[in-house]
Amino acid sequence: MSAHSLPDLAANWHNVETSKAIEMLSTDADNGITSQEVEQRLLKYGTNELEETGGRSAWEILVDQFKNIMLLMLIAVAFISGALDLLAWQQGTLKPGEIPFKDSIAILAIVILNGILGYVQESRAEQALAALKKMSSPNVRVIRDRKVVEIAGKDLVPGDVMLLEAGVQVAADGRLIEQSNLQIRESALTGEAEAVSKRSEIQLPEDTSLGDRINLVFQGTEVVQGRGKVVVTRTGMRTELGKIAELLQSVESEPTPLQQRMTQLGNVLVAGSLILVAIVIIGGMIHAYFIAGARENDLFNRLQELVEVSLSMAVAVVPEGLPAVITVTLALGTQRMVKRHALIRKLPAVETLGSVTTICSDKTGTLTQNKMVVQSIYAKNYEFKITGDGYAPQGDFALNQRTVSLEEHPEVSSLLVACAVCNDSFLQQENGTWGIIGDPTEGALLTLAAKGGIEKDQWSSKLPRVGEIPFSSERKRMSVICEVQTVTNGFSPVVDVDPTIREIANEKYLMFTKGSPELILERCDRIDAGTKSYAITSEQRQIILAENDKMASNGLRVLGFAYRPLPEVPPDGEGEATEQHLVWLGLVGMLDAPRPEVRDAVKECRAAGIRPIMITGDHQLTARAIAKDLGIAENSNDRVLVGQELQKMSDQELEQQVDLVSIYARVAPEHKLRIVQALQRRGRFVAMTGDGVNDAPALKQADIGIAMGITGTDVSKEASDMILLDDNFATIVAATKEGRVVYTNIRRFIKYILGSNIGEVLTVAAAPLLGLGGVPLSPLQILWMNLVTDGLPALALAVEPPEPDVMKRAPFSPRESIFDRGLGSYMIRIGIVFAIITIAMMVWAYQHSHAPGYTGDPDTWKTMVFTTLCIAQMGHALAIRSNNQLTIQMNPFSNLFVLGAVVFTTILQLMLVYVAPLRNFFGTHVLTGQELLICIGFSALMFVWIEGEKIFFRLIGKKTI
Repeated sequence: MSAHSLPDLAANWHNVETSKAIEMLSTDADNGITSQEVEQRLLKYGTNELEETGGRSAWEILVDQFKNIMLLMLIAVAFISGALDLLAWQQGTLKPGEIPFKDSIAILAIVILNGILGYVQESRAEQALAALKKMSSPNVRVIRDRKVVEIAGKDLVPGDVMLLEAGVQVAADGRLIEQSNLQIRESALTGEAEAVSKRSEIQLPEDTSLGDRINLVFQGTEVVQGRGKVVVTRTGMRTELGKIAELLQSVESEPTPLQQRMTQLGNVLVAGSLILVAIVIIGGMIHAYFIAGARENDLFNRLQELVEVSLSMAVAVVPEGLPAVITVTLALGTQRMVKRHALIRKLPAVETLGSVTTICSDKTGTLTQNKMVVQSIYAKNYEFKITGDGYAPQGDFALNQRTVSLEEHPEVSSLLVACAVCNDSFLQQENGTWGIIGDPTEGALLTLAAKGGIEKDQWSSKLPRVGEIPFSSERKRMSVICEVQTVTNGFSPVVDVDPTIREIANEKYLMFTKGSPELILERCDRIDAGTKSYAITSEQRQIILAENDKMASNGLRVLGFAYRPLPEVPPDGEGEATEQHLVWLGLVGMLDAPRPEVRDAVKECRAAGIRPIMITGDHQLTARAIAKDLGIAENSNDRVLVGQELQKMSDQELEQQVDLVSIYARVAPEHKLRIVQALQRRGRFVAMTGDGVNDAPALKQADIGIAMGITGTDVSKEASDMILLDDNFATIVAATKEGRVVYTNIRRFIKYILGSNIGEVLTVAAAPLLGLGGVPLSPLQILWMNLVTDGLPALALAVEPPEPDVMKRAPFSPRESIFDRGLGSYMIRIGIVFAIITIAMMVWAYQHSHAPGYTGDPDTWKTMVFTTLCIAQMGHALAIRSNNQLTIQMNPFSNLFVLGAVVFTTILQLMLVYVAPLRNFFGTHVLTGQELLICIGFSALMFVWIEGEKIFFRLIGKKTI
């Protein structure tokens, strides 16, 4: 075959006959393709692998950390400080015992630590594509050169003939050539839990949805039963799995609200610092030249002094400890969330959760228990309500709100026998909890039968199965053929058949059928009445159909049951014809019961200004009923948008509808991405749940992607920000509450840290303008304050318990500035107060340490400034725990970490003054008892001021948040 005659892969293969597909792919169903053809096709189509588009390398991620404007300024400060130390060292002007370059080394160490911290957070590369690759690369058996060989999945090419059997993972997309009882689990791709029965001989319409393409197989799915032969139609990025990989890589990660706010904060702080530095240097030089009349050599010394002041100001304005405090705060938040069954994969997601305005949730397993429970049955014109919980086989049958005995209603017993024997699942009890092995729907039927005293194990011996006509999506029913066994009393010969089925067992075999009520009713010509059956009338058919519609409108999944006595087991291939002339038994309506805690969680959502949205593949009537029950739908007239309507909508039309629709039914996983994008274009901050491979793009696009820990695929988990360990909607709400607490505490310690930073900057700037000799604080001392005396209490504030109204208010806008809601004005106000108190003390201390007869070091005033600022921050930490409550009104032991941090930090600060090695390293001086008391007295004014503000705001009726 020449390269130019290689097949085109653009066909809709489900719309192509098998023979035509083989012809189009230039292959042979029995002999496969030759090795030479494989080489040609590999050259044209490439290997059967998912391709990764260029992302950031580890080196690029690391370099990006040092592009942060605050870190860049610190790097500049470190180099300038190093240059000044080098100049002083060369000139011999270093003070005795002074260590050169210690400021530069300390600053660069902080820069490197912050860079590493950011790198560790960001370098957790997205593993969703890696998980997809695992799904796409199994070994596979193919026919090549007329022989069956096993090859690596990546070596498959279009036209290969692939052999499938139970347990095999499908390695490429393909068109079925032949099959025998082939069932494939496609839940990872389509979201449908049940295995799909495949058929090779049919040709489907072009517009057939992915989940209904039963003549195709897809890469990454799993064969659960049967065998098949498939011609490979698409490989690599052309497969359905490849399209998902492409979507995943096309979704760009947006910075979280916290990251945006920190960028804004850095820009403002650096800009403000540079303006202040310019004012100090220019103002100082003007003062030196025009007012003091300094000579050229003095001007140079003055400039050097002003540069040192500016370096201290630059270090003071940057909250070096803030990234570490935020990281630890988020990490603590993740630990608290794990206790609530929410696993956070990406640290910023902790805070981001607090900004969520919309939660889009799957129904099955998240809003509901994923446990089908029979709610009602209908037999012989009676509707019975069934009580009980989950799969536990305990409950009652109620008729007209009165519990009844089934002995009075033999027609119900026959229906329950059908539920038990026409069933492939099993009930089991483990650690006191009832569960099922098999399909949840069949589990509900077994539980129903057991509530009526019909045990499957017993009836499997009374009615052993001898034949089966399996369920398929086309037939929408299944049948089992059982041999009627007689029972004995243990002493005498054969007595009779079991009395429960005596009236219906008038042949050697019984066939029980279950499935779509409408389709089964069409095949019935008689109706069971318990002791006999009689011809069914058209009026009875209408009553049964009306009851079916009533159950469905209440959100129940309804199955119809019938039976037929048979004289013999039908031959193979004639089962379909046997499913005629059935005797109608009744209807069974079941519900995937809502989780009881979800109703309260939805109420809490609404009280918190968060809008819950249900997205399900279920029928719209079921979706509406569950949504109404849970409170997601406010009334029965709420609109339900179904997948077919959504598919026809343009992006603009969908955008106009998303604020009006709270229920999406019959939605395919790929529709979720469009829903998320439409909500985001409307300015909503969206959390989205998902568990399948096809959900991964939507999870990555959402502001918070939430994967299911129990039912979720590896791909969905790797694309998510958070994993629900219990698959429970209430956990999302609990995590959202935790996110709000974290954001509130982050704002609290940003106020705490930056208020003092502004005070430091103003104090340092004031010294040269007031004509005080030297810089009051060295860069190393400022680093100590920013990292230790600010950092430790800030960490303690990060675990402040939530305020009572945290979930009784609307979420704050994720786009709000970090300075909104009074934070900016607070920082400036408190910073100025800090500065006024410290400058007043500084002026007194300078005069005190330069007064005649003073026996201490003339630079003692600098240590007093340092100590006053540090101890004042301790009072600030105690006062800022609440925005509105006075400290004496709060329980001092509700956050012992704050008390501990204040005591411990104060002790550390005193050690810097009174422990010789630390004193020498940090350049401090011993304070007398009087000097220390004066520092403490001035520091206490900070606490008094903040408490006074609270009283003032309370008097004028203003509440700060």
